[in-house]
Amino acid sequence: MAENAETAGTGTSRGSWTFLTNHGHVLVCIATDPEVRGRDIAARVGITERAAQTIITDLVSEGYVTRTRVGRRNRYRVNPDTPLRHPCEQPHSIGELLRLVAPRYDSSGPGVGGASPGPGPGAGGVSPGPGPGPGAGAGAGGASPGPGPGAGAGVGPDRVGSAARRD
Repeated sequence: MAENAETAGTGTSRGSWTFLTNHGHVLVCIATDPEVRGRDIAARVGITERAAQTIITDLVSEGYVTRTRVGRRNRYRVNPDTPLRHPCEQPHSIGELLRLVAPRYDSSGPGVGGASPGPGPGAGGVSPGPGPGPGAGAGAGGASPGPGPGAGAGVGPDRVGSAARRD
């Protein structure tokens, strides 16, 4: 079995799934490097550039990230107060998740927004997605009580509780 991002360099093989979806991986890339290029995100996450751009557009349209054009490049800003999408994790914010899974994430740094002005994109009207099922209902990053740290969690376009990878 080929190595994946989780097992690269460790000499072990754990399978092909991860606790975060590609949306979560892209968010971590943006949070740790606000000037990261789409092609670099794609390479780090292991997806196509087109998939990376689609995910960035999803994160921007839902208010998790803001994008500012600086010359020919984009600069991203994470909105850390935006709640996670799935009802099981809604009491928790993107900032909480990033502090757990992104070692270089600095919630006071230049790539992070301040307090949100109130409900905005991504804050209300959250689609609960499908009901309980495989991978649903676990706490993202282990911040909520449940079966264990981040079990089956991901930051996807419809819910956080999906263990399925989206490209």
